[in-house]
Amino acid sequence: MSVLADPRIARLVTLITAALRPPRGAPRIVLALAFGIVCHAAFAAGVLAMILAMYHGLAESLGSVPWPWAVLANAALIAQFPIVHSLLLTGRGGKLLARLVPGPHGTTLATTSYAIIASIQLLALFVLWTPSGIVWWRAEGAAFWVMTTLYGASWLVLLKASFDAGAEVQSGALGWMSLLARIRPVFPDMPTQGLFRLIRQPIYVAFALTLWTPPVWTPDQLSLAIALTAYCLIAPRLKERRFASRYGDRFATYRAQVPYALPRLTQKDRPDAQ
Repeated sequence: MSVLADPRIARLVTLITAALRPPRGAPRIVLALAFGIVCHAAFAAGVLAMILAMYHGLAESLGSVPWPWAVLANAALIAQFPIVHSLLLTGRGGKLLARLVPGPHGTTLATTSYAIIASIQLLALFVLWTPSGIVWWRAEGAAFWVMTTLYGASWLVLLKASFDAGAEVQSGALGWMSLLARIRPVFPDMPTQGLFRLIRQPIYVAFALTLWTPPVWTPDQLSLAIALTAYCLIAPRLKERRFASRYGDRFATYRAQVPYALPRLTQKDRPDAQ
């Protein structure tokens, strides 16, 4: 089977090909490229900050709020990510994203704007965190390599789940590349391929796994892991409501056959792939 027969890859190739041959329009092209640069720079910075900060159990960061006020500051940093992240996924949040860019291109750039905001939120959380200075456990010897391997594997699973869901949306590329090509953004269909054949929420599960596999454990890391794991279990319920409304019987069938977060030991027949 041709690689291009895979809709996940075919969408990317089509989008990139169109973006490489943009129609004329200097202001539009400059705006699209500017958003693309900001989006992917912020995305890389946010993800890198998260990987490094959690790898050290949040024991190293730039925050310097005096204690005990640091408790409130750190709690606010944790809370801002799931709250804003979820609100922007609502109908009103989508309208707000479309208005962030004045003029006719706000709707097209909405997914890119969303990715930029989420990346800045992550960057703020992990760069501005005020460490407690307490280290409960630091893996050494064989345990260090085991935990480091598990941590790296969790991030690879998250990367795979994001690809299965639609890399162009997850990375924010859909918006700015569509504007560059002057085409309507084409969103992925309901994801049922790859890890989505095993569970309905592989992105949230993988994200939770990254929270529990660092080789350093502190009160800071435990607080973060508990709070964001709760978000990873609850927030997808809102996503599934949107899917139920959007896809109707297709999603109902998928939901009946594929478990929420834990794969079955014996697999039932699943819906056909996209």
